Amino acid sequence: MILLWIIAILVLGGLLSWAFGRWSPNAPRWIAAAALGIDVVLVLSLFVSHSGEMSLSSGRAWLVELVRPWIPGFGISLHLALDGLSLLLVALSVFLGFLSVLTSWTEIKTKTGFFYFNLLWVLAGIIGVFSAVDLFLLYFFWELMLVPMYFLIGIWGHANRIYAAFKFFLFTQASGLALLISILALYFIHGSATGVYSFDYAQLLGTRLEPAAGLWLMIGFSLAFIVKIAGVPVHTWLPDAHAEAPTAGSIILAGLLLKTGAYGLLRFVLPFFPSALKVGAPVGMVLGVIGILYGAKLAFAQSDLKRLIAYTSVSHMGFVMLGIFALNSLALQGAVLQMICHGISTGALFMLAGVLQERIHTRDMRVMGGLWEKAPRLGAAGLIFALASLGLPGLGNFAAEFVTLFGSFRASVTLTIIASLGLIASTIYALSLVQRVFHGPRVREWSFSDLGGRELLIIGLLVIAIVWLGIYPQPVLNTAGGALTRIQEYASPDLGRLGPKESGAERIPGRLSPKSGARGRGGAL
Repeated sequence: MILLWIIAILVLGGLLSWAFGRWSPNAPRWIAAAALGIDVVLVLSLFVSHSGEMSLSSGRAWLVELVRPWIPGFGISLHLALDGLSLLLVALSVFLGFLSVLTSWTEIKTKTGFFYFNLLWVLAGIIGVFSAVDLFLLYFFWELMLVPMYFLIGIWGHANRIYAAFKFFLFTQASGLALLISILALYFIHGSATGVYSFDYAQLLGTRLEPAAGLWLMIGFSLAFIVKIAGVPVHTWLPDAHAEAPTAGSIILAGLLLKTGAYGLLRFVLPFFPSALKVGAPVGMVLGVIGILYGAKLAFAQSDLKRLIAYTSVSHMGFVMLGIFALNSLALQGAVLQMICHGISTGALFMLAGVLQERIHTRDMRVMGGLWEKAPRLGAAGLIFALASLGLPGLGNFAAEFVTLFGSFRASVTLTIIASLGLIASTIYALSLVQRVFHGPRVREWSFSDLGGRELLIIGLLVIAIVWLGIYPQPVLNTAGGALTRIQEYASPDLGRLGPKESGAERIPGRLSPKSGARGRGGAL
């Protein structure tokens, strides 16, 4: 029941925050911090209790699993499960969620109860996406993320918040529609072929698809996830949403919401449509490379600090797409590491941008300059995470991008060479950010305080995390290793077989056969 408790605590904490916010503006902050603090403890207990079970050799697909009937007549169940990959992303969610509460401590002054209600509920939806292994339940949590984030942007955002909130809603609702249609199509195809109508991940994994049907379903699933990952050319919602969102909203958007799209590609597109990947994987790699270079170019062209950071997300998530569609173990490991490191480094940059906006009431870098002298601690933190963003050796992003490029080199030398130009482009925009904000001539004589104790605590935790991932990323790679190997066994053409054999009756040794059901712990990816 620990999986259900992790989500239920956030849901209950959100309701309590909203209720107590009517009497005290401070109570919701403490309730939200307590709820996420409890979740941090629960997730850490999962790491401790299952530390030796995350490799492929452990023989268990899921580290922890909950299966309860929900709507059995339609093959819908309350089926939650975590393996090493999803556990990492759940841990990232509660970590960044807790820091988002601390970041919002003084920034949010109106309707605090409703703010923390939406903040906790969007986190519940995100964790639900990472842990759902029933596709109807996946769609339920996918939609649950949408409405709270819409309110976070539309109510507590900045000047152009209504436009940004509607644009975010339209793009993500369209992605949800594509996901729903694709899930239903897969559900009916599987049911007509087997006589068993089920939304369960393990059963749908063995669905035999005609080539045309497999290709169209892969396009539908991929479109839904690429919109959420803000991949080119469906990325245009992201800069507006980031620029207008409150600081906590930007941290969650960049650090977590984008990762739900990447997770969807890994968990569903790669193992479900191995044959269609012969066509789709090269296109995905090309889109990833375009995203790397195009996002970096647009980042350099920005004068709005938050829009600059938003476009760096487009560039960094291009590395994730490149690694996912390269379809080999190194590239997949690099993509997962990039997801974690991007969440930390870009979340930190958005936090610092929010600190600046709260103090000087502008995001326009043209009126900044020389701020290091006024706030040396803020300047040092900005420099560290700008260096992380450009991929400085010793920091997490370098390790992630190096492993990703090393893996993608095995899939396409040409695309890898072009993608590596993104490392040069990221150096240009990252150092430009530091120069324009913290160095150079002072355009105005700003008077504001440097980072305080609460803000230094947040930055200190993020610095420790990004340095640790840069120096010693192996625990992260080991944690995700077993899950990624299982995914690759279904998806990678390098193995000489793409998932189930043509007969549909045989599987990879030790994996689920179509007749074996979907409830065994070793019966899924």
